[in-house]
Amino acid sequence: MKKLPVFTLGVEEEYQIIDPETRDLRSHLSKIVDGAKIILNEQVKAEMHQSVVEVGTNICNSVTDAKNEIKFLRSKIVELADKQDLIVGGAGTHPFSKWQDQPITDDPRYHDIVNELQDAARSNLIFGMHCHVGIENREIGLQLMNQATYFLPHIFALSTNSPFWEGRQTGYKSFRTKVFDKFPRTGLPEYFDSVGSYENYLETLVKTNCIDNPKKIWWDLRLHPFYNTIEFRICDMCLTVDETICIVAIIQALVAKLYKLNMNNTSFNIYRLALIKENKFRAARYGIDNNMIDFGLQKEVQTKMLLLELLDFIDDVVDELGSREDINYVHEILKNGTGADKQLAVFEETGDLCSVVDFITGEFTKGL
Repeated sequence: MKKLPVFTLGVEEEYQIIDPETRDLRSHLSKIVDGAKIILNEQVKAEMHQSVVEVGTNICNSVTDAKNEIKFLRSKIVELADKQDLIVGGAGTHPFSKWQDQPITDDPRYHDIVNELQDAARSNLIFGMHCHVGIENREIGLQLMNQATYFLPHIFALSTNSPFWEGRQTGYKSFRTKVFDKFPRTGLPEYFDSVGSYENYLETLVKTNCIDNPKKIWWDLRLHPFYNTIEFRICDMCLTVDETICIVAIIQALVAKLYKLNMNNTSFNIYRLALIKENKFRAARYGIDNNMIDFGLQKEVQTKMLLLELLDFIDDVVDELGSREDINYVHEILKNGTGADKQLAVFEETGDLCSVVDFITGEFTKGL
């Protein structure tokens, strides 16, 4: 039987920098980023708001490599934050911080975005996790992107970790995605029948001054304009390393399974975006609770059952990828809830959003 290619991984996480006294987000005045660059070079960068630090792994050949890198990156940022008397947390939104109080990073790129998008950009105080999967052939990568779109709500549901916004319980398990919806060129990706048509779309946007570079396509999943990867961008920032790596492992296995089907002249059904949007809404609203739609059966099914079906779907590639143990962590998430469920449980018990922040920062270092 033909072996699968190496589906390389790159993982990006966006961290909250928090004042240990007030528990509010606080600017690190670039000191954490500047200090980290001495150790981590280009693996760390500032984000639009000064209270955000983004890290990215090197190119990893396995889920195990990615896990080790994420552990290292989290540890180093915690260590550097501690030297500034700050702490670090992982969640899609901060429970009560107000965007109006958070300064924008002094960088021409961010000034340009704010100048164009105004309060939609200033209020974009959100934190995500992105996962790149390497695909050398861009035509195959595009076809896999088209097919993987169906599964985005399933993956997203597992990552939901932003139930609060500006001190309010929003009623959503992921309010982050609702905040980001204000940006143009977000949401589920368009269908393209070839790389040529995709690149023509990008060229048209650049030529007509809609965007100055193709990275300003901020879809939930995109064929990266510069790297030979497909990039999953739908996930909330996760509480723990184990959650991040479980989701990364599922993403890699999904791409590997769809690739295997394509190599066997089989492909997964392409469903209308209008239908997939219904499942994305349900994932944002309810996380892994409630139901999503099985479009093949044309009926509602418990989201947890659909996630178990996803595990069955990818099962035949998991051992070759060496990621079964990390994927099996999904059963812990299904049993104990997502980050959003855990945040809400702390708030229900304490009635105190500072206690929720303490929980987020405590979980961030778990397993390091």
